[in-house]
Amino acid sequence: MDAVPLVVSATGSGGGLTTGDPPGAPLLPAGSLRPYAGPVSATEEYTQEFVDVDGARLGVQVYPEPAGPADAPVVVIWPAMGVRARYYRPFAAALRAAGLAVVVADLRGTGASTPTPSRACRYGYAELAADVGAVLAALKPRLDGRPTVLLGHSLGGQAALLHLALRGTDAVDGLALVAVGMPHWREYPSPRRYGVLPYTQAIAATARLLGVWPGWGFGGRQARGVIRDWAHTARTGRFPALDGVDVEAALRTLDVPVLAVSVDDDQYTPHATLDHLCGKLAAATVARERYTTAQAGAPLDHFVWVRAAAPVAARVAAFAAGLPRRG
Repeated sequence: MDAVPLVVSATGSGGGLTTGDPPGAPLLPAGSLRPYAGPVSATEEYTQEFVDVDGARLGVQVYPEPAGPADAPVVVIWPAMGVRARYYRPFAAALRAAGLAVVVADLRGTGASTPTPSRACRYGYAELAADVGAVLAALKPRLDGRPTVLLGHSLGGQAALLHLALRGTDAVDGLALVAVGMPHWREYPSPRRYGVLPYTQAIAATARLLGVWPGWGFGGRQARGVIRDWAHTARTGRFPALDGVDVEAALRTLDVPVLAVSVDDDQYTPHATLDHLCGKLAAATVARERYTTAQAGAPLDHFVWVRAAAPVAARVAAFAAGLPRRG
């Protein structure tokens, strides 16, 4: 992947590459090209790019190629709810040191991505899943011929999984889930489980009342549709139907290699929540693993594993190396 600053424009199911200006500038027609007018630092850790899709602009960070073969596997990372893409810089460094190319996207409404969640925003899980496809489509010229792994953390893992269930696996070779789970209240240890249900449903009720979740103590500012769908999974242990598709049925037939890693001391997606999610993947080949504090040599939780992720990066590299190549 080159590191030329681009605004990547994707509309609907397709996408084209356009060079242009940061968010707020007029959009260019898909497929048009013009030089980037802004300054570029030679010491930049990554190049900030953008994907325009259905009125939203998704920030995409493209890191320099790792040392080694030009066709190194590519890992496309989708973050946790309310977590900016730039938080994953230590993980990106570990992945690159392990020989992997890295792209990190901001979830819609977070970080460099727009729109900022407000009462006017109605998007939910269906749109987050579609955003994954839009980014993959826009990056396609740089991904072709290279093993591609979708890697999701928390909500980003759900979005990646839902994209594959709804749209198929043609664009990727494997899926890695790290600190992801189905936050069904029954999967939490007692007595905590009895607080999870009212807590999640109170957040949903607040988002419904205010028209947006303000981010009070959890998840950052979020569109009410995202909170609605998340609260549904916490209440039922099932994904809602999306775009008229029975997601649970689609997951049962999803055939893709999966690396599923839960993290010690994860306060939001403990080990059992990932077990629950993996149980839905009847047709997938799932490598189910735990990342322990002993392996990390440092404390872990839902977020700080990113700062002690060298063993996870090595495991992702081994997973990518063992993937069968797409037809």
